[in-house]
This record gives sequence, structure tokens and C-alpha cells, in this order.
Amino acid sequence: MAKARTYYFCQECGYQSSSWLGRCPECGKWNTFVEEVVKSAVPAAKTATAVAKATPKRIQEVTYGEIKRIPTHCNEFDRVLGGGIVPGSLLLLGGEPGIGKSTLLLQTALAIHDRKLLYVSGEESEQQIKMRADRIGINTESCYVVSETVTQRIFEHIDAVQPDLLIVDSIQTVTTEDVESPAGSVSQIRQCTTEFQHYAKTTGVPVLLIGHITKDGTLAGPKVMEHIVDAVLQFEGDRNYGFRILRALKNRFGSTSEIGIFEMRGNGLSEVSNPSALLLSHRDEELSGTAVAATVEGARPMFVEVQSLVSTAVYGTPQRNANGFDTRRMNMLLAVLEKRCGFKLGAKDVFLNMAGGLRVSDPALDLAVACSILSSNVDIPISPRYCFAAEVGLSGEVRPVSRIENRVSEAARLGFEKIFISKYDSRNFEKNKYRIQIVEVSVIEEAFRNLFA
Repeated sequence: MAKARTYYFCQECGYQSSSWLGRCPECGKWNTFVEEVVKSAVPAAKTATAVAKATPKRIQEVTYGEIKRIPTHCNEFDRVLGGGIVPGSLLLLGGEPGIGKSTLLLQTALAIHDRKLLYVSGEESEQQIKMRADRIGINTESCYVVSETVTQRIFEHIDAVQPDLLIVDSIQTVTTEDVESPAGSVSQIRQCTTEFQHYAKTTGVPVLLIGHITKDGTLAGPKVMEHIVDAVLQFEGDRNYGFRILRALKNRFGSTSEIGIFEMRGNGLSEVSNPSALLLSHRDEELSGTAVAATVEGARPMFVEVQSLVSTAVYGTPQRNANGFDTRRMNMLLAVLEKRCGFKLGAKDVFLNMAGGLRVSDPALDLAVACSILSSNVDIPISPRYCFAAEVGLSGEVRPVSRIENRVSEAARLGFEKIFISKYDSRNFEKNKYRIQIVEVSVIEEAFRNLFA
């Protein structure tokens, strides 16, 4: 009979200790150790199996074939994955509660008609899953659902169904009988993830796991879980808005710079093929404090409206607040405007917002942010037919950005009249082939003079 022992695990990195520690020696976090009762493993003599010996090879002798991915019939999902789901891969999807993780994977499962799928839910009953499927409105006979939380019984259902794709919702609710700690603990998550990894690699059946996130916005459970899986996907967005963004934080079979954009509707998630048309507001009158930025997420150009409000500080201490943009970078741009350009903003409140509830970190937003702040400060509107794509340095210079041709081409396609870019960007492409006026600036003052002269 297996013995049960008590160990202490770090909830941040999964470090194991025989006694409680105040500070984790592995990740340096304080007060992260929790007590767990773990059943000792079966003696090695009873579990030993024959393992084929690996022999070193020259890298020229290693051969591989082309990976045949499984299309999900969702262009946005396939874009993030790199073209589809790789057979035998283990994927982890994380996100806030209620953001739409279960809806996304259930909708994906129902859309794959040519393969048998098994949807395992540890949080909802089979009736609740059926209600969500009816709301989505996609009918298929190849999707099986079961409500189960113990891995041993889950694998019994897998042997009975023999699926081509497995979805587990969620990994925090699944337990294994080999570990006596409660569901969601470090040892349970690590052991269950390892079991699903072994199943995926030995059978070639891809496994999609849903994971919760902590208050800090990181995936719950030890970091070792993120090292086990092949891809870590983050589903994010403001629940007050309808937009959702799917990002790849890790992807062993594709790029991590692509994003997928969805819109939450009553019948499920809808793909957004042209996000610029939804993120740009259609105003009848020009208002100060708004500017359009040409950003790029992965290989996709996207236009975002930057909104600023500058007012006199009432309480003496000016406020600085940014939604969807890094507040520290906004403070840097304010310091550049005051030091290099002579605008007195130190005693004024500055509020910044990215329309649509998106969070963008592209440096090409710098020029649009600076121009929108100045527009609100002097109360002079910027034409909605102008857009900006340039980074601003600490000395006030306008620096080039990547994929400038894609930004200019998309701006011309959407009907913008002018695009402000760095003078050093214009040397790398032919400007005459675009039906848009390209304004080249080398310092930030040139953009201000062109806009507000």
C-alpha cells in the first residue's frame, strides 16, 4: 500500500520542500508555500518498463516530415495556432472567468465535422453544455460530451469513444487518484497535465486544456505546467465590450506575434476579419483629443483610435491614467513634450484611452498618443482622415517602426488622406504607388507644425 507524506509546494513555481519556508528559494516569492498530502509512488521495480535506448545522430541525419495540421474552420483561431492544431500537441487556453474560454473551444469542437471529439467538463453538467451548444447553433454528430473530474475515469471514456481531439474544461477541476491533495493544488495540476501530455504524445491525439488565471492575470498553477504544454494561449478582453483577443504566449509550432479577434454575441463568438472598421468611431463632427494610430499585431495591420483628455489639476496633484496603454510610457511621452517641445503639462491632469477596450503595446502608437494629448491641450481637433505610425524617442526624434509598408497600404485601403511616418522609414519603400499622402517627419515638432500651424 502506498504511503502518504506531507510536502510543501510553492504555488508560483511548483518548488517542493519537506518543511514550510517563508521565501521560495527557486522564484524568490514570499508566503507562497501550501501544505499538501501526496501519496508516494509505486516502487520502481513494479513500474519499470522497457525503454528504447536513444543514440546520438548527426543533425544532417535527422529526418522529419511535413506537419499535417487539423484545421479548426475558424480563421482567427488557425491564425494564432499557425495554421491549425498539430496532432499530438498539448494546448493550454487561459483567461478570466466569463471571458468565453468554454464557448470558444465548444464552438471550435462543434465546427470540426470530419473528426470525432470528446469534450470533458469538470465545471458544468452535460445539460449545461447542451444548452450552450444550442445557443451557438452548430449541429454535429461527431462531438461527445461527458462530465467527469477523475483522470482514471476520463481515460476510460477516451478508450470507449476513441476521439480524434480531446478538450478538458478545466485542468484545475481534474484530479488523479495517484495524488491525495485536493483539486487545483500544485501537485494535482502538475500530475494531471503530465498524464494528458503522455496521452497526447503516445497516441497523436491533440489535447486542449482550459486553465484559470490568478488575480495577477497569470495562469493559475505552477509555472512547470506552462513548460509541459506545447502552446499557451491567452483569451482576454474587457467584458464591458464585445471584443475578445486570442494571443499566443508560447507556441512551439508557430509564431507568438499573431492575434485573433472575436466579437461576443448572443449566439457565440463571431470572427472579426476587419477590426479597424469596428474600432474606429464614425463621428459626424471633429473633436479635439482624438488621433488614429496604425498598429500591427503579428502580420495584421490594425487601426486604433487614441482618445486623450487634458485638463487643469483641481487638487494640486495632477492625475495620470491610461486605459489600454502603458502608463509609464505615457509619462515618458509627457516628459518629452515638456522637456523637448516646451509644452507645460506638469500641472495638468492627463487621461488616455484606447477605444474599443483593447490593450496595445506597439511603439508605433507614440506619435498618435503625443498628438492626441497636444490636440486636447490646445483644443484643436485632428482630422479623422489622418493617421500616425511612428515611435518617439527621448530626445524628441521620430523613429522608424516595423512593417511600415503594411501600415501605409492598409491606411490607403481604408481611405485615409494622410499618414505621418518617420523620415527614415520612407527610404525603404516606393511612396508613389500608394493613394495616400505620406508626411515624413524627423522630430516631433514637425508633426505639430503640420497639424496645428
